[in-house]
Amino acid sequence: MTSLPIVAGVDGSPEGLAAAAVAAREAVLRGVPVRIVHGFIWPAMRNVPLGPAALGPSEGGLENQARQIVAEGVAAVQAAAPGVEVTGEVITGSAAQALIRASGGASIVVVGDRGLGAFAGLLAGSVSIHVATHAACPVMVVRGKSDPGTPVLLAVDGSPAGDAAVGFAFQEAELRNVPLWALHVWAHPTADVATEMQPLIFDESVARENEERLIIDALAGWKTEFPDVDVRTQVVHGRVRRTILEATRGAQLIVLGSRGFGGFKGMLLGSVSQAALYHSDCPVVIVPGAQAGT
Repeated sequence: MTSLPIVAGVDGSPEGLAAAAVAAREAVLRGVPVRIVHGFIWPAMRNVPLGPAALGPSEGGLENQARQIVAEGVAAVQAAAPGVEVTGEVITGSAAQALIRASGGASIVVVGDRGLGAFAGLLAGSVSIHVATHAACPVMVVRGKSDPGTPVLLAVDGSPAGDAAVGFAFQEAELRNVPLWALHVWAHPTADVATEMQPLIFDESVARENEERLIIDALAGWKTEFPDVDVRTQVVHGRVRRTILEATRGAQLIVLGSRGFGGFKGMLLGSVSQAALYHSDCPVVIVPGAQAGT
């Protein structure tokens, strides 16, 4: 297992502090430190004073405010897990840029689903989506609830890009000592919207057999590597995004690949992963993987 730290992004919002606390608990599971990161965009702006005003208090100013945000994040980690080693850093750049840069030396990046930069009513903040799309390591977006007695949910699509997500989900189930719920959802071929042409031949029994074989093949090697993980597989014929989102109600965490077979060529974050970031009832982990065909 990696000894790289868990990076948590903070921005002074309650969501950022919640992410720091979750990062602390994840660090306990892995025995790694936490690195609190705050993206400080103002030095890139011209003629913006960073220090305290001449007639203001010495602790004022944007630079001191950034340091205070980091200090609050560090305190949130210490409160959630007093024994965890934690450091804090202000990185020049936007929040997303800072976290993506930090992801190169992290085991996981943890962010809130919304922060101070989100518009009212926005379901998932632009920072969390941008980081989940471009980070070099898995990204955990803290949202919904997380019941430690429920399984880790893995959305399986059988794509090469999704194999890293399968391995990560096995690791998470082992760390948490809970079952791994491997869910594969497949949809009936439907009429093409543009041409309204139906498939000429469709044998549902053969299709189901192929889909069941897909999930067996996707899990086989990882089952050997993690023999103690209780794996519960489920193959469902239905609407993919709706079925997976409904399943998040019974999981403590959902793990997905960044993009599978369902994504358009060049699309960095698949439609199912995006739907989870917007609507999941539990925290979401997006795991980057090789993207065949791009």
